[in-house]
Amino acid sequence: MLKHSDDRRARRSRRLLKQGLTELLHEKKFSDISVRDITDRIDMNRGTFYLHYSDTYDLLHSVEGDVLRDAQTMIDEHRGEMENAGSLRPIFSPLLDYVVEHRAVCGSLLGNNASSDFTGRLHQLIYKNGSNLIRSVWPDAPEEKMEYLLSFSTFGLIGLIKRWFDTNMKLSKDDLLARADRLVNGAAEYLMGT
Repeated sequence: MLKHSDDRRARRSRRLLKQGLTELLHEKKFSDISVRDITDRIDMNRGTFYLHYSDTYDLLHSVEGDVLRDAQTMIDEHRGEMENAGSLRPIFSPLLDYVVEHRAVCGSLLGNNASSDFTGRLHQLIYKNGSNLIRSVWPDAPEEKMEYLLSFSTFGLIGLIKRWFDTNMKLSKDDLLARADRLVNGAAEYLMGT
């Protein structure tokens, strides 16, 4: 029973530490955030921080990992729908819902990533999953064309989300989805010659 209580406290401590870091990322650059800043923000002992993370980079990496795991789960859940629809909407729509629901974390990671490689890791996740999806739609596509489409689509989708945040989500989600779909499908038609 005591172990369960310790596990619950450990999960709570990690959640609070992640929350503290996320809040601070809205206020200053990651390189200016110290362990003391984080623990003072959430009124926690620095020793507790070091029970869970070796340094602020370790904590940042953990926050990024949570977001990327959630994104992969959503992609896995909606992959079949996308393949059948011939559109990225079945995957991109729940991802946008997630981004809105977790705006503080996602906005911080996308806007304050000078000290991390979140955008690079997100690019890899989209690239890996996109490669399989493109192969399912165009099984005979030449590798070079597929690489160009993946690069354009991956950086384009990340750029659209960043821009959406930068403009305070003025564009409706449906309009953003329509534009993303049109851009990716247009690139695919041009590059794949369909």
